Amino acid sequence: GRASTKCEVKKLMRLIVGISGASGVIYGIRMLEMLGDQPGIETHLVISKGGKLNIKLETDRTVKDVEALADEVHSDQKRAATIASGSFKTDGMVIAPCSMKVLSGVVNSYADTLIVRAADVVLKESRQLVLMPRETPLHVGHCRLLHEAAMMGCQIAPPMPAFYNNPQTIDDLINQNVGRVLDLFGLDNSIVKRWEGAQPRKSS
Repeated sequence: GRASTKCEVKKLMRLIVGISGASGVIYGIRMLEMLGDQPGIETHLVISKGGKLNIKLETDRTVKDVEALADEVHSDQKRAATIASGSFKTDGMVIAPCSMKVLSGVVNSYADTLIVRAADVVLKESRQLVLMPRETPLHVGHCRLLHEAAMMGCQIAPPMPAFYNNPQTIDDLINQNVGRVLDLFGLDNSIVKRWEGAQPRKSS
């Protein structure tokens, strides 16, 4: 018979990363770094005004340094960007960190910024939206918003430190949290230390 002329095209994964104005912009930055190490992934970045301020306050990087980690950068005020339309296909979005203001915007579909509009599009198209809320302590209004977001289909992944992996540095804590979010998108990585069951402690 005739040889098949069908070509296999490797699927490109396209992810949106939103960095909002909560403390903890390093989570979004590390997310971009880890995604950049993964082949076949196209990243779209949106940084809010507060996110840009916190990059300056919390890190030794410039906003341009962070933007250089992404394949495409969109202004948070450009609500006519590609990622503002459901016809522009993506595999999902992560908001890291997610401020309570952005969380409220997502829950109430109040899309006055591109971060919220892109998240709203991800939800309406039944794509994956992961929120990394960074606030403590939480009052009942925060808890109500988180509950409503989960009911809408968001995955809530607050950056809570794990200790079973015996972290030695702040980087270890950050990497474990970000790596576990990548797990949610099926992106396996060597950063996450996997639980292998309880091991007896060595006596001294």
